[in-house]
Amino acid sequence: MDEKIDRYALVSRHNPVLKQAELLSPLSVGNGEFAYTVDITGLQSFPEQYQVPLGTQSQWGWHSSGGRDRFKQEDIQLKPFETYGRAVGYATDADGQEEAFHWLRQNPHRMQLAQIGLHIVLEDGSEAKLEDLNEVEQILSLWEGVITSRFEVQGDRVTVTTCCHPMSDQIGIFIESALLDNDRLAVRIGFPSTEVESNEWAESIDLNWNNDMTHHTTKQSTTAASTSWKRSMDDEGYTVSASWSDGQIIQESEHRYVLKPSGIAETLELAIGFSSRNEELSNQSFEDIKWASQTYWRQFWSEGGAVDFSGSVDERAAELERRVVLSQYQTAIHCSGSLPPQETGLLYNSWFGKFHLEMHWWHAAHFALWGRTAMLEKSLDWYCDILPIAHEVAKSQGYEGARWPKMVDPAGLQSPSTIGTLLIWQQPHPIAMAELCYRSHPNEETLQKYKEIVLDSAAFMASFAVWDEQAKRYVLGPPVIPAQENHAPEDTLNPTFELEYWKYGLEVAQLWRDRLGLKPDPDWEHICTHIAALPISEDGVYLAHEWCPDSFTSFNEDHPSMLGALGILPGKLVDREIMRRTLKKVITDWKWETAWGWDFPMAAMTAARLSEGNIAVDMLLMDQIKNTYFSNGHNYQRPGLTAYLPGNGGLLTAIAIMACGWEGSGDQHAPGFPQDGTWVVRCEGLSKII
Repeated sequence: MDEKIDRYALVSRHNPVLKQAELLSPLSVGNGEFAYTVDITGLQSFPEQYQVPLGTQSQWGWHSSGGRDRFKQEDIQLKPFETYGRAVGYATDADGQEEAFHWLRQNPHRMQLAQIGLHIVLEDGSEAKLEDLNEVEQILSLWEGVITSRFEVQGDRVTVTTCCHPMSDQIGIFIESALLDNDRLAVRIGFPSTEVESNEWAESIDLNWNNDMTHHTTKQSTTAASTSWKRSMDDEGYTVSASWSDGQIIQESEHRYVLKPSGIAETLELAIGFSSRNEELSNQSFEDIKWASQTYWRQFWSEGGAVDFSGSVDERAAELERRVVLSQYQTAIHCSGSLPPQETGLLYNSWFGKFHLEMHWWHAAHFALWGRTAMLEKSLDWYCDILPIAHEVAKSQGYEGARWPKMVDPAGLQSPSTIGTLLIWQQPHPIAMAELCYRSHPNEETLQKYKEIVLDSAAFMASFAVWDEQAKRYVLGPPVIPAQENHAPEDTLNPTFELEYWKYGLEVAQLWRDRLGLKPDPDWEHICTHIAALPISEDGVYLAHEWCPDSFTSFNEDHPSMLGALGILPGKLVDREIMRRTLKKVITDWKWETAWGWDFPMAAMTAARLSEGNIAVDMLLMDQIKNTYFSNGHNYQRPGLTAYLPGNGGLLTAIAIMACGWEGSGDQHAPGFPQDGTWVVRCEGLSKII
C-alpha cells in the first residue's frame, strides 16, 4: 500500500511568500460567505496603488441604486426571434431603452462593505507611502488560513497578523510595533459609496468615495473598547462592529474613522464583524478568530482530496502542484458559499458582482470530485430557491419545465444582455452537479432534495429540442448562442458541445426517474436516440455548430467549445479519432490569446480521455497570458479581470480526471498523465467523473 501523502508538507511548501508588493497578486482570507483582501501590510493600507481592488465582500451584501424597484424586468421590451413558426422574445436590445437596460444589468450589485487599512506616519509627520516600506515579507499560511505581514518603516518593525472566522463574517487583526506607542501608527476604517450609475457596457465600477450623500454611516453603541456603525443606502443596510484592545475611535469625515492607540502599548488587537441589517453579530476576540481559522483549515486540508507530484522528473511538476494547492484555497474562499460565485469571487466586482450560471459548473463541480461535496451543495441548493422564476422564464417563452438564466442576481432575475439571454449550455449544469452529489451520497435524501431541479431542467431541454421531420432528428436552435459566443443566434444550428450535453442531461434525468420509481419519459428517450449528429467539417474535424463555415479560420477565437463534448462529458456522440484530429488542430490553429482560463483545462480533459497524457499536461501549463497563475494562485485574464476563478475550478476538475480517471477508464493509475515515468502522481480522496 502506498504511503499516505504528508498533507502538511504538501500544502505548506506552496505557502505564498511575498518579498515585495505584488500589485496584481494580493492575498485574501475568507470562508465562502465573506472575504477580506489585503495589500502587503496585511490590511488595505494602499489600495490606490494596487491594480486589483482590495475587497471586503459578502454573499448577503447587495445594493440597488435608487431602490430595488426603480426598474423591473417587464420594463424591457423584448426582441422577437423567429423560432420554428413562432416569435420568442429575449432581452437583447438596449436601443431606445438604455437607462432601464443598463440599470438592470448593473443592479443589484455587490457592495464593498468597508476599507480597513493602516495609517502610518513618518518621522517628519507626513503620511507614509507604499515605497516607504522596507524589509518586506508577507506569508500566507495555507494550513492555518492566517496571513503574517512584516515590514519596516524608517527602521521600526511592524508585524500584522490577519485572519477570518470560518463560520461568521469577522476578521481578526493583531498589530505589533513600537510605532503604536509614539502616535505614528493607527487603523483607518472607511465606507465607500455603493452607487452605480452608468449607461456604459462596463463590467465593473471602481469604488466611489465622492458620493457622500448617497449613503449614510451612523456610529452607535460605543464603549471604551468597541463600537458599531449602521450603514444605509436606498433600501439596503448593514451593520459593522469593531472591538479592540487599546485606543479610541475618532471620526475623520462623513464616512471615515480612525482607531487611534492610546500610546501605552506596542500591540493592538482588533476584531471587525459585518452583518446584514436583520442579523445580530457578537464579535469574538482576535485569539478566538485565529484559533477557529487554524482549526478549520487544518481540517480542510486533512480531509478531502490531495495530489502530490513531488517525485516527478518533469521540471514543471512543482508549478502544477502549486497551482493545484492554491486553487483549492481560492475556490474554498470564493466558490463554496450559499450563492453561485461571481467570476472574481469575493475578491472584487466583475460584471457588477453578478454570477454567470454557465460558469457555475467550472466554479464548483470539482468539490465533489475532491471529496468536498458539501461545498458544492451549498450553492446547488440555490436552484431550488429560484425554481419558480426558472419556471416562469420557460413558460413566458412557450417552453415546459424550468429555464435557468445566465447572468443573475441572488433572486435569480436575469440581466439583459446581447449574448447571455440566448445561451443554453448552463441548462444541464444543475443535472450534472446534482448527479455528482448523488454519487457522493447515493441515498433517498439526495434524490428528494434535487429531484425537481433535475426533472424540470430536463423538461425544458426536451421542449427546447425541435423535431426535424425531413431529417428525422432533433435539432437545437436557431436561435441559440453556443458556448463559443462569437456566433449569431439566428445563424447557429446544432452546436457540438450543446448536442452532447443535451443527450447527457436527458440520460441522467432518466436515471433519476428510475431511482425515484418513475417510468422513463418516452419523449426524452426519443430525443436521446434521435438527436442530431455532431457537425463535422470537410477536413474531418468537429465544428462549433452545423452552420459554421470553418471553425478554424473564421471562428478560431474565444472558446474551442467543440472539445467539451469529450472531456467535460463522456462523449457518447463523439468519434474519438475525429476528436483527436480536432484537438490537435485546435492546439495548432486556435488563437489562444483570445481563449479564457477554463479553455486550457477543458482541452486537457479532452486529451486525458483520448489517452494523450503529454498533451493534457502541456495544455494545463501552456505559456499564455490567460493561463497565468499569480503568486496568490489567481488565474489572470486581462487588465480589469485580474482573477478568474473558472480557471482555478477547471484546473482542479482536470487534475481529478487525469489522476483518478472516469467511468470506463479502468484501473490504470493516473490515466490522464504521461505514462513514460516522467510523472509520479500520488493521489488520495478523489472520485471518478462520468
